[in-house]
Amino acid sequence: QVQLVESGGGLVQAGGSLRLSCAASISIFSIYVMGWYRQAPGKERELVAAITGGGSTNYAGSVKDRFTISRDNAKNTVYLQMNSLKSEDTAVYYCNVKYGDHVRYRFFEVWGQGTLVTVSS
Repeated sequence: QVQLVESGGGLVQAGGSLRLSCAASISIFSIYVMGWYRQAPGKERELVAAITGGGSTNYAGSVKDRFTISRDNAKNTVYLQMNSLKSEDTAVYYCNVKYGDHVRYRFFEVWGQGTLVTVSS
């Protein structure tokens, strides 16, 4: 059973900072990509940032230079440091983990329960 535990959401004023964390409990399989997505009311879920096991990162253009994704492989934990927050960053943020067994070509993904980030202007 794979489980993700998210934390760190909340209410912050525009210009402020928040840090999200997501810890994955995964055994047997390898974790490949860890990332954060978000979904604002009435909008599609979108990728915010992702990081591979080797540390390669990918960011949405709207958050680049403001958000930083990092990962502690020993703890199977991914972080999202969010600075200079804007009202348009308000959304439910979901952790996403892609894992599997590349030798047997078995790949899976799991989603966190979501954590609400509200930025007041």
